[in-house]
Amino acid sequence: MDADLNDLRLFLAVARAGGFRDAARATGLSASGISEAMRRLEERLGLRLLNRTTRSVVPTEAGHALLARMEPALDEVQAALDAVHDAHSRPSGTLRLNVPLAASRLVLPAIVPRFLEAHPDITLEVTAEDRFVDVLAAGCDAGIRYEESLEQDMVAVPIGPRLQRMALAAAPAYLERHGHPAHPSELLQHACLAGRFAGGPVLQWDFERGGEKLAIKPRGPLIVRIGITADLLVDAALGGSGLVYLFEDWLRPHIDSGALLPVLEDWWPRFSGPYLYYPGRRLVPSPLRAFIDFIRSPG
Repeated sequence: MDADLNDLRLFLAVARAGGFRDAARATGLSASGISEAMRRLEERLGLRLLNRTTRSVVPTEAGHALLARMEPALDEVQAALDAVHDAHSRPSGTLRLNVPLAASRLVLPAIVPRFLEAHPDITLEVTAEDRFVDVLAAGCDAGIRYEESLEQDMVAVPIGPRLQRMALAAAPAYLERHGHPAHPSELLQHACLAGRFAGGPVLQWDFERGGEKLAIKPRGPLIVRIGITADLLVDAALGGSGLVYLFEDWLRPHIDSGALLPVLEDWWPRFSGPYLYYPGRRLVPSPLRAFIDFIRSPG
């Protein structure tokens, strides 16, 4: 079947934007012009690619099948065009990152303002979620994850602090009422504020000291799904409801202010910092290349 490449690009824009108006804003074209291009494409293919309602525009089954084959190919074409740009030209375009919530709070704030200032023609789009995703299938250029979550076919570049710790803390009022645990095993008699990933078990609390390692399954009055509601764990701990176990950098401002007190600090486990990862089998788009160069540069 003969299909115009520009019409295929517009079909991809509509599918990603979820409608003609948003696709028009993204491409700088008119919504009516894009709608006409989609009608033309469907006529040439003899297939309905989009289901249209007054509220939404979504791909049909045939549209999804076309997207699955076409999207990686068009992204590769765009990456190839980016790769042949003059090495001294200013990078531009959109960089899409998929990151865990902890990275969006603890890693990116120290990087993003300086990167955007250095590259004013790049738009950074960040999606924060804690499940591991196929970055290409999610429409992203790269992701940030920790070493144990990386696939072997991914290129990994260190980003952010190279050593981190988990921390355990509680409000002074809670510790005055219930006492200070002297060993991780004593946490089984305390109110623990716990978290879990969607559909998963309650996350264990790991501790290590002098070669001894312990894993505690926390029990207590509050369990939240890891993500944005992790802030509720901190709020509950600040209110004296129990002990909270999170990234040290997440709890550090409250510990430094005295609102929370460190607990079993000599047992806090260390682990390696996160990595920026991206598929090694594809050309690197210029916005991603600029980001990689930026995080690799000293300072």
